[in-house]
Amino acid sequence: MNEYVIFTDSCCDIQPELLKAWGVPYANMTFTFDGEDKAYIDTDISSKEFYDRMRQGAHARTAAINADTFTRAFTPILEEGKDILYVAFSSGLSTTVNAAHMAAEELKEAYPERKIIIIDTLAASAGGGLMVYMAVAKKNAGASLEENAAYMESLTPQHCIWFTVDDLEYLKRGGRVSPLVAFAGGLLGIKPVLQMDEEGHLIKVSAVRGRKKAIEALAEKYAQLSYEEKNTPIFISHAEAEADARHLADLLMQRHGAEVTLITQIGPVIGAHAGPGTIALFFIGKHR
Repeated sequence: MNEYVIFTDSCCDIQPELLKAWGVPYANMTFTFDGEDKAYIDTDISSKEFYDRMRQGAHARTAAINADTFTRAFTPILEEGKDILYVAFSSGLSTTVNAAHMAAEELKEAYPERKIIIIDTLAASAGGGLMVYMAVAKKNAGASLEENAAYMESLTPQHCIWFTVDDLEYLKRGGRVSPLVAFAGGLLGIKPVLQMDEEGHLIKVSAVRGRKKAIEALAEKYAQLSYEEKNTPIFISHAEAEADARHLADLLMQRHGAEVTLITQIGPVIGAHAGPGTIALFFIGKHR
């Protein structure tokens, strides 16, 4: 069995130090603020500074990772004689995974004996991070590249990904809700409950009045979709809303006996579209 490396991208919203501890290299997504020439990566700016700028009216625009970036990232791994399992950001939200396929095809000519398998997680933020975490655990348990890839594919239809946002303005900017809905929601305190569907798109499922009920709705989704044994990992990510993230974790434990595995910060690339105050819940359940 040939040795392989699990690879990902910064949209998994797992801290670089933790990815390093897991032995997972990654490629950075980039973003720019309107009116600035400088392109940033996630580690160029603190989360607090990024979300403070958004609250002050700054608009951030994101860019997919290009094929050349993947070629440069994959090449040293292949030169070491190792294969690659890339656990990728959703194709429903970015062309990044297509660029990775282009790079893999190009590299086949130079490294015909090596393998690059790309998994479209159809997930975002710590949903991708959850898949990376499970791939690392599977690898450490002795799974081959092909076995791990098949395992990732089997998990994708069961990956439950649920969000709520604090301000509809950011979804309005991305065309997720109309200006009228955003305006009315702001006046009435309406909070949407969203999920990522089977094609990796973010869709609105319902709406509730008030932040507290929105967080409770996420916990209820866990109750509806999780397995009875409650033995699969649970990740939560947040955009400068740690207290609310920990409140959701407490609800899951108190009401459903489920312990959260990891709480992490939503990085600038996902945060540019979701906005400050976003809370997201990820777990493996019965279906999406």
